[in-house]
Amino acid sequence: MSRIGKRPVPVPKGVTANVEGQTVTAKGPKGELVVALVDQVAVSMTDDGVKVEPRDQSKEARSLWGLSRTLVNNIFVGVTNGFEQRLEINGVGYRAQVEGKALNLALGYSHEVKFPIPEGIKIETPRPTEIVVSGIDKQKVGQVAAEIRRWRPPEPYKGKGVKYASEYIFRKEGKKK
Repeated sequence: MSRIGKRPVPVPKGVTANVEGQTVTAKGPKGELVVALVDQVAVSMTDDGVKVEPRDQSKEARSLWGLSRTLVNNIFVGVTNGFEQRLEINGVGYRAQVEGKALNLALGYSHEVKFPIPEGIKIETPRPTEIVVSGIDKQKVGQVAAEIRRWRPPEPYKGKGVKYASEYIFRKEGKKK
């Protein structure tokens, strides 16, 4: 029995939720999101909120039960508060700057990396060494942050590169004489 899946997802104030078949739609102050759930779970609208239950007791249905409930919860959080991911840049001469619809990254290469900002994502650089990726879709925000980090992942000797703000870099000792 899934401890996450058995709880209904409450619909926040100011959000209209609609369930049609396997599709859940949420419309709130920040925008509108739609999630299509797998056929192994049944989704219904109740007085408590949106309820997700497995159709049978197969291992696959039970494993997708908690995931489906979390996906529904994420669209409600997204249309009310939104999501954000913070990145930090460490290294001499490494910096980021937003210019129009692109993020310019100076990461020690012979050229600047121009990262196009996708639709529905907002990128800010409060400082040249900090990037804030925000949006209403949690998956998209995380994917964009991972793509930016992939240009120069942090290395373990000096810690140079792009890292998540909450990430800890395990440092290694260098060569000894």
